[in-house]
Amino acid sequence: MRRPKGVRTRKAVAKRFKITATGKVLRPHAGRRHLLASKNAKRRRHLRHSAVVEAVDVARIKKSMPYSH
Repeated sequence: MRRPKGVRTRKAVAKRFKITATGKVLRPHAGRRHLLASKNAKRRRHLRHSAVVEAVDVARIKKSMPYSH
């Protein structure tokens, strides 16, 4: 038995991005994996929160996550 063809979510994209109820795409900040001791507290604190993805990339991300919006 073969699985029927259809639109599938790209799991790599689904793990990295979140789509809000209003349709904005959120992403985590880069630079928070390691070497945190050399970064000051304000910088580390701001890296905690999600950032909004630029408008140029939004369509590509939403296309990769067809059931999220």
